Amino acid sequence: MMQWLNEPAQWTQTAHQVSLTTDSKTDFWRTTHYGFIRDNGHFFYQTLSGDFTAEVKITGQYQVLYDQAGLMVREDESTWLKCGIEYVDEVQNVSAVVTRDFSDWSVIELLLSPESLWLRVQRRKEAIEVQYSLNGQHYHLLRLAYLTPAQTLQVGLMAASPQGDGCRIVFEDFKITQS
Repeated sequence: MMQWLNEPAQWTQTAHQVSLTTDSKTDFWRTTHYGFIRDNGHFFYQTLSGDFTAEVKITGQYQVLYDQAGLMVREDESTWLKCGIEYVDEVQNVSAVVTRDFSDWSVIELLLSPESLWLRVQRRKEAIEVQYSLNGQHYHLLRLAYLTPAQTLQVGLMAASPQGDGCRIVFEDFKITQS
């Protein structure tokens, strides 16, 4: 069963879609470079044990610096991974942040802003592999990262607007398969 961490004021759910508008000044980040901790982004998740694959199609109306949407894998407020689109300098970037007490950030600029992005996150033991696709068929490796050996994690949809007044995000066909 899915549940919210920081439920947005506006959201709806159907059998194949979750739509939301991010609340303003929301984010997930810990300390590095900016010197602050934020744990108030939106996270719609379920709790799983063991290995899994999570997949989703994301369409967003990104408008302001750092508007973001994607998948998140989380042990607690200081150990998590978020990945997806992050809007920087008026360009969509495929982004991954791994946090183990301190956040890091890696991005790939998308020269042509796609209408949608497909994400696939696979957990194998303590490692997380992040892949993205611009067409839902051909996937590219974004990141392979150590996260945690914890058996049980929260997995789901993440969105935030750190600097703006919010943006509209549509998640389609979210699914989790366990190994």
